[in-house]
Amino acid sequence: MNIPQYKRIVLKLSGEALAGDNGYGIDHQVLAVIANQIKEVVKLDVQVAVVVGGGNIWRGVAGSARGMDRATADYMGMLATVINALALQDALESVDLPTRVQSAIEMRQVAEPYIRRRAISHLEKGRVVILAAGTGNPYFSTDTTAALRAAEIEAQVILMAKRVDGVYDSDPLINPNAIKFKNLDYIDVINKGLGVMDSTAASLCMENKIPLIVFSLMENGNILKAVMNEDIGTYVGR
Repeated sequence: MNIPQYKRIVLKLSGEALAGDNGYGIDHQVLAVIANQIKEVVKLDVQVAVVVGGGNIWRGVAGSARGMDRATADYMGMLATVINALALQDALESVDLPTRVQSAIEMRQVAEPYIRRRAISHLEKGRVVILAAGTGNPYFSTDTTAALRAAEIEAQVILMAKRVDGVYDSDPLINPNAIKFKNLDYIDVINKGLGVMDSTAASLCMENKIPLIVFSLMENGNILKAVMNEDIGTYVGR
């Protein structure tokens, strides 16, 4: 049997990916597909932490662009990620995966507070840890959350599951002639403004030498392929 390339990963799921083709809200069929893909990985003794976005429900940047106070809009976005985290937890537990939701904003009735050592302990016991509410601070994206938490829990890679199959020089959903990159350095992501993740997140990954694999969530089995280091998507790192 093939041996996984990575033993502890951070899986970054965008809120938009959870919406599926609906564009808004939560697509339960997509949740089921994600849960089964994560189960495949956990069966290989890979430790999985998941960072979820909230763009399928609310985007703080969009709210502030319409005149809302930026901090308020961002806190609303953090709460949206908690809704997604609870939905994902339910999907994972329906396929018999032990799961814990940890929130950067304290809400003990629905989630544990994020504590680094407790998160690592859960991972070592084979539980999937879903990290919600971003960093708990406004002005930071969930991309930055993924980079920060990956550094904190000493993850070996960030798997960024998107609706497109890698990093392109322009949006492939708009431009059919967009060129896909197979390998990139983080400095290229920052200098070219490729939109893989924001510059704060990219800098954190670069400084902590955490590689990033960007791939499509829409194709079943891709999370396992990424963990096995198969040739999919775009590899960002050195």
